[in-house]
Amino acid sequence: MSEQAEAARPDPADRPQRAIPVRIRLLAIALLPTLVMVPLLLAVTMVRWNDKFDALLQSKVHGDLTIAHQYFARILETTGDRIQALGLSARFQGALGDPADGALAGQLEERRQALGLDFLYLIDAERRLVASARPIAAGRAPGDGPVIEAALGGDTRTAVDVFTQDQLAAFSPEMAARARIEIVPTLNAAPSDETIETSGMVVHAAAAVPLPGGGTGALVAGILLNQNLVFIDTINDLVYRENSLPDGSVGTATLFLDDVRISTNVRLFEGKRALGTRVSRAVREAVLEQGKVWLGSAFVVDDWYMSAYEPIADSEGRRIGMLYVGFLERPFTRSKLITLIAVIAAFLAVAGASVPIFLRWARSVFKPLERMDETITRVEAGARDARTALAYTDDELGRVARNLDRLLDQLAERERELVGWNDTLNRRVEERTRDLELANREIEATTRQLIMSEKLAAVGEITAGVAHEINNPVAVIQGNLDVLRELVGRSGEGRTEFRLIDEQIARISEIVGRLLQFARPEEYAGSSEWHVPGEVIADCLPLVRHLLDRSGVLVEREDRATRLVLMNRTELQQVLINLIVNAIHAMTEGGRLTLRCYDTEWNGRRGIGIEVADTGSGMTPAIMARIFDPFFSTKAAQGNGLGLSITRKLVTRQGGDITVRSTPGEGSTFTVFLPEAD
Repeated sequence: MSEQAEAARPDPADRPQRAIPVRIRLLAIALLPTLVMVPLLLAVTMVRWNDKFDALLQSKVHGDLTIAHQYFARILETTGDRIQALGLSARFQGALGDPADGALAGQLEERRQALGLDFLYLIDAERRLVASARPIAAGRAPGDGPVIEAALGGDTRTAVDVFTQDQLAAFSPEMAARARIEIVPTLNAAPSDETIETSGMVVHAAAAVPLPGGGTGALVAGILLNQNLVFIDTINDLVYRENSLPDGSVGTATLFLDDVRISTNVRLFEGKRALGTRVSRAVREAVLEQGKVWLGSAFVVDDWYMSAYEPIADSEGRRIGMLYVGFLERPFTRSKLITLIAVIAAFLAVAGASVPIFLRWARSVFKPLERMDETITRVEAGARDARTALAYTDDELGRVARNLDRLLDQLAERERELVGWNDTLNRRVEERTRDLELANREIEATTRQLIMSEKLAAVGEITAGVAHEINNPVAVIQGNLDVLRELVGRSGEGRTEFRLIDEQIARISEIVGRLLQFARPEEYAGSSEWHVPGEVIADCLPLVRHLLDRSGVLVEREDRATRLVLMNRTELQQVLINLIVNAIHAMTEGGRLTLRCYDTEWNGRRGIGIEVADTGSGMTPAIMARIFDPFFSTKAAQGNGLGLSITRKLVTRQGGDITVRSTPGEGSTFTVFLPEAD
């Protein structure tokens, strides 16, 4: 082949490579952020919001279950206290002298009706029936079980037990009939051949009673919970107050015997309660079989509810039923769907308005380029006089049209500008994303604070109301007791009974005072006095001596304070005792409790430092961050989570502060600063 032919052959490197047209690239650059990036961002945001929304609903229903549990526990405690007070009353002890004359049985029936009990009877140490509020079939009154055993041992105990049909019939046919519930076939329930529930769930209480001839008897009482609608409606009214749920949602509460609803306000149709229906298989396995607390969505009778279930154990620790609260989930699901539709509609509206503008801007760019490409092609084809024929514009494209020699340079510059614009847009999207995440976190924190404020306000309001309602009958009891003491006091009879009543009235008054102090601490703070911190600490130790002896805890004291503090003595003792008791509870296997008081300064102020240090289990940083939150407790059923919250409130109200430092496995140290008294 000749050298001329070789030179004429085109070089493969000079051949044009296939590329995406400029038109498509410009459209992608214009539309990609709007039609791809923004939808992805919205999708991620909506998924996160949905998860947070569901978590908030679970938190609410968990709080509702806590209120229901506390009310149920209060019923048990109150029933035991009332039975104990009846057994120790002077009138009851007087009637024990001759139970055969019928006065004792009449008094038992009177108290049974007044206390809302379904049965009330007295047995001796041999478990023989001494007297009963209503006739009991001979030999059929229950005389065994942990509750009665505890009472015959000199204690008072209340529990939830299951009574058989025969045991209920021994008390009255009406109780047996009330316990009888037909089981209704229920969707999603575990298979069962049972058609009728005849057993009864009973609040079972017994208190030790000294008998005239010596020995100890047991005063036994009970409340049948089957079809006890007042009990379940009271729980529902406490948990779901008016306007506490959005329109369309319904709050419900239920008491289960095994997996059968024996008392509920869940409705089937036309206002009929869903008595006899059964819980779903999934909830039964988790709560009754595994002993877990269920929090989340659950199928209740015929619809889905945001639900909370907890197991109920009898006096022997066996799981015999469940306590449930929940609210209809459909309104919340509808609200989430409406929100999702609104977001999608807003995006479509924005896209519909902006995309045409982007297309118009893109067209103003690629149209001249196409004309210039066409012009260059025509020039390459030999039309040397070909021109773009574009209208004169004093911009990049206009200058390109007038000077083809600078075409590549100007295209490269344009590309760099487009890349810069894209980076700027991405940075702005990231900034907006961070702003949205920050706003979401602030909203979540504010929502949690609002929920806690509402709960605290409700608890304070209920506490103040209950305390004031208790004060009135206590005053009447005290006044009549004084009159009665004047009438019979000279004879010397009943001094022990009067002393017991005085002690119980004083105890009630103290409890009421503490309730009012928790509900309205500013009104019931009491007067402040000058105190030597070391003396107050010394006065506190005898009050906790029984805990120290029982736990094997050694006490070390360092009293180096010379200054005085101005504070109500009772409040200061309450602060110190609460910290000391917490320290003792942290040292389950014994240890050393160190109490120090010394002169110090805090934020430029002279004052007193009081340290309560233990060698217990210590706390993790996560627990330390929450110990002063109301209702937060690490003691499970032993505490209500208000001790440290009230302690900090009492200290800060005096202008002081309380801090804590702790190391897991080594112990904790609480430091209280109180300003020096002027």
